[in-house]
Amino acid sequence: MNHDLSLAAPRRRTLRIVLLSLAVLGSVSAAFVVRGPLMMSAPMCMAGRWHGCFDTFNGVVLMTLVALPLAVLVAWALARRRRAAGVASAWRMSLAEVGMVHGTVPFLWLTMMPGGDPGIAPARVSLVPLRDLVTMGPLGIVGNLLVFASLGFFAPMRWAALASVPRILALGAGCSVLVETAQYVLRLDRVSSVDDVLVNAAGAVLAGLASRRWWRATAQTPSEQPRPAQAPTPAG
Repeated sequence: MNHDLSLAAPRRRTLRIVLLSLAVLGSVSAAFVVRGPLMMSAPMCMAGRWHGCFDTFNGVVLMTLVALPLAVLVAWALARRRRAAGVASAWRMSLAEVGMVHGTVPFLWLTMMPGGDPGIAPARVSLVPLRDLVTMGPLGIVGNLLVFASLGFFAPMRWAALASVPRILALGAGCSVLVETAQYVLRLDRVSSVDDVLVNAAGAVLAGLASRRWWRATAQTPSEQPRPAQAPTPAG
């Protein structure tokens, strides 16, 4: 009996339970803290109205929480399919993929919301580090830290090639540069700021450090794909 294999199954089960518990706990805590503002957007969102729901911070957060059970269901379906195909770490891969998408897309949506005069106001760029940081305020800083937090948390767990702090930093900074460039090119009446890039990248790194215990195990796994059966060697 392979002792390493006998220990791997409980370890994967523990990882799955911990990740699901963290997702549920985080969502419930967030919903409790902002339950008042979220309920103000609920009538608009339930009626399917764009204005007042999908173009507001509260509405996007509310719909993200509402979609959480669907995200868990998708992760379960992906994991079940992979386990049937014999893929190792099926649950970890599936949770990481769904977590990246579910935790990042809403924040990207918020960052790409236009200002008051999209297409009319001139594109603005701020390239002086730390100049805009003092004007963000606590909520602005926390929001920027969360933009790519899910990506930094889950990406190194999904791809071993990203399982290092410098690569997570590069991933967060690169994605943030793309967002700021899109804001400038599309003239969304938003300021493309280097401070946004710095805080977004810092958020990805902090989240990556929080999941380091699990993505270090990913980096040590030689392959996530099932190994083909080898033909028996004929006796000579």
